[in-house]
Amino acid sequence: MKTVLVTDDDKHVRYIVKNLLMKEGFRVIEASNGTEALKLLEKDTCILAIVDIMMPYMNGYELTEEIRKNYDIPVLLLTAKSEIGDKEKGYLSGTDDYVVKPFEPKELLFRVNALLRRYGRALESNIRIGSMYINKKSYEVELSGKTYILPLKEFELISYLASHPNRVFSRSQLIEHVWGMDYDGDERTVDVHIKRLRERFSNTAHDFSIKTIRGVGYSMEVQ
Repeated sequence: MKTVLVTDDDKHVRYIVKNLLMKEGFRVIEASNGTEALKLLEKDTCILAIVDIMMPYMNGYELTEEIRKNYDIPVLLLTAKSEIGDKEKGYLSGTDDYVVKPFEPKELLFRVNALLRRYGRALESNIRIGSMYINKKSYEVELSGKTYILPLKEFELISYLASHPNRVFSRSQLIEHVWGMDYDGDERTVDVHIKRLRERFSNTAHDFSIKTIRGVGYSMEVQ
């Protein structure tokens, strides 16, 4: 899974960005300041860094300069500073793009994917597992010559499982990735959605299955 570093001293902003990116299939690691971010980069291979400017210990400009010296990854500055002088300083420090808070989630995703395309590291928009083809741009699932348009959460659930074949996820992990960390409903909603997905494809010949791992959770397996 492709990993993105999100560095911001505001945990609410980190939560919003993390939740947004995880729904798109990214793995996200978090840092509250530049010093923490550099330590994480030493341990993890990231494909992109999203960096706030105003942070304690090491600001975003300084962090961007350090990333530029040591890592070949795009940097996107995410900040409340909107003056042209601040933007100029950001680009001079080595950032690839600049997004001003408050931001539209879709705009942030557009810019993230544009940067990754530029660096040749964009996420594959489509997923193929066995005979099933999932188009993440059109939100369609194709199987045995038929196209299915699923409710959003069913689509996100099957896409997430299909993105990680043969990997077992607990209900709480699926809740976090599909419904978000602020979801306060029953974890059994995962069971309900899995049951609906199985029913949708029950009359279609296919070579994959959503397995129940007793006492643990679910896994998408290719036969």
